[in-house]
Parts: sequence; C-alpha cells; structure tokens
Amino acid sequence: MSIEFCHIAPTSHLSALVHDRTTHLVLAHLIEEDEQYRDFYFGQKAMGGRINKNAKPKAVKDYVHDRRTIIMDNSAFEMYKRGEPMYPTDKLITQARAVQADYVVMSDYPGEDAAKTIDAATEMIPVLKREGFGTFFCPQSLPGDIEGLVAGYAWALHHPDIDYVAFSILNIPLAYNVEKDNKLQRFLARWRFMHLLESRGLLPALQSKKVHFLGLLDGPNEIELVKDYHQYITTWDSSSAVWAGINGIEYDNSPTGLTNGKFELEVDFKHNHADNDIVRLSNTKAKRNMVTIDRMCE
Repeated sequence: MSIEFCHIAPTSHLSALVHDRTTHLVLAHLIEEDEQYRDFYFGQKAMGGRINKNAKPKAVKDYVHDRRTIIMDNSAFEMYKRGEPMYPTDKLITQARAVQADYVVMSDYPGEDAAKTIDAATEMIPVLKREGFGTFFCPQSLPGDIEGLVAGYAWALHHPDIDYVAFSILNIPLAYNVEKDNKLQRFLARWRFMHLLESRGLLPALQSKKVHFLGLLDGPNEIELVKDYHQYITTWDSSSAVWAGINGIEYDNSPTGLTNGKFELEVDFKHNHADNDIVRLSNTKAKRNMVTIDRMCE
C-alpha cells in the first residue's frame, strides 16, 4: 500500500500542481485568511466527489463526498513560528466546515508539557465527534522530554476515539533537543523515534490508527530512511517539493536529497510572478520534485 502524499503549494500554484491529488492537508490559518485558497479546497472536495466526472452536476445530490480526503491542520507549526496563540476549538470547527474537512488536527502545544496537549484533546474529541469530524492527534512534550512524548503516543494509540496520530517535524526533534541548528540529528529524529516505539512494543497499536507524518525535514530521502515503517504510514505532507522547485531548487543525489538541507525560507502562500515563462519553469521543477517524492511513497 502506498503512502498518500499531500503536496502543499502557494495559492496561485494550486490548480497547476495539486488539483489531481486524492488527499489534501489544508491549513486553518489560510482557510481564514485566503478566500481563493479556501474556495480551491472546497471545490476539490466537491469535484472529487462527483458521481460522474464527465457529467455537469445539476444539484447537490449529484455529489458524493467520500472520494477525496481533506485533513485540516490546526496551523500549530505556523502559530508556533509566529509566536501566536493556537486556534481555539470553535474557530477550528468553523474553518473545517468551510472546506468540508474529514479530519481536524486537534489543538497541540509544541515545547510544552505533554499533559497540556492530552487535556486539550480530551476536551475536543467529543466536540469534533458530535460535529461529524474525524480526530487527529499530535502528541507534544517539553524539550528534551522523550519519555513524556512516548507517553503521549501510548495514550493516543490506546484511545478508542482518536482516528489519526501524527509524527511531526517539531514534536520529535524538540523531544530530542535537536530542533534547531542541528540538521543531521534533526534529519534522523523520526527514524530514531520509530525505533524507540518499536522497542517499547507500541508499533502493533499503530495498525489500529491512521498515521500521518507532518512535514519533511532536511531532504526527501527521509521517506526512504523510514522505509521499514512505511506499512504503518497512511499519509504524509510537505511543501518541500513545491516550494524548493518554485525557488529553483531541485532534489539531488546528496545523502538527504538536498545538499544544503531543508530550504528554510518560510513558504509565501501569496507567491506569484508576472512572467509566465518563469512560472512554467518553476512549476516544472516543482513537478520533478513531486515525482521524486511520489516514487518514494509507492
């Protein structure tokens, strides 16, 4: 079974690059701030659910909404980087409704005590279930608290009302104290953590959940690095392929797939360019990067 990869792109590049994906990860703060972004993903849900793709729909009954999956991220990574507070539950639900999301990433608190994220999820789970959304949980812990993070995963994997469990580019490197200024250790962090969960006997419990890897670290070859665990991974997302390509960077034959590691410039979701030739070239490079990732996920 292949990993479904969700490629993240600036709004003006969505139609050219990700219109044909079967699974999407969308960002709560962009649903709120960017009408074009919001409308694109609402349309994806509808178009993906059309009973007859060759027929023009006449009414709502001509759609079914189960052929494309929308995971709505809570934008915790972006809020963390901005130094802004996390979205409250009611606002996340409003954004999720706007794109007819299937799953909602529950509030989590990078770099804070594991119990804070668990307590938030305990309150949020019944609310999301009542609203008809699947639940998506990303454990967190204090920096350096690897045991707290393991406990968070153990709690999630044995909770009957958690549908999705996430492994992120923040929570695991933070728990190993390697999130900043340590690209080699950061690149290896999730691979090492999967080994740790295996040694604790927690991998079988992963089979009862959907599993998502949030983001890519310092190159696409992280996907190959964790190949022994592909059987457990349902979906994965990143802006790496598209954003690197737009900025003229193509994956290479270095050990990580990116000689200089992660392209650290924050994604500009409003990115656009007046020169059509430059847009075509950047999209071509982005597509080549996307193909590299998709092949690794097969």
